[in-house]
Amino acid sequence: MNQLKKWLGIVWMLLGPVAIYYLIKTAAAEISKNPVTNTIIQWAVFVIIFIPIAIGLIIFGYYAFKGEYDRLPENSTEI
Repeated sequence: MNQLKKWLGIVWMLLGPVAIYYLIKTAAAEISKNPVTNTIIQWAVFVIIFIPIAIGLIIFGYYAFKGEYDRLPENSTEI
């Protein structure tokens, strides 16, 4: 199971930048199709909200790859 966590950590670290790339690419395409203020604001909000989520995904993957989740606490006193 720990080996699976490490492999999935690599997947999460790669998925974050790929998701950001496709989000920005899609936003640029949608804004160029319909360059009105509503579309620009909508996609700007999507990008601003999603980038920190993708960065968190990268950080989560890094910690999973480094083995920080190999031993999880079994009760609240171990936290």
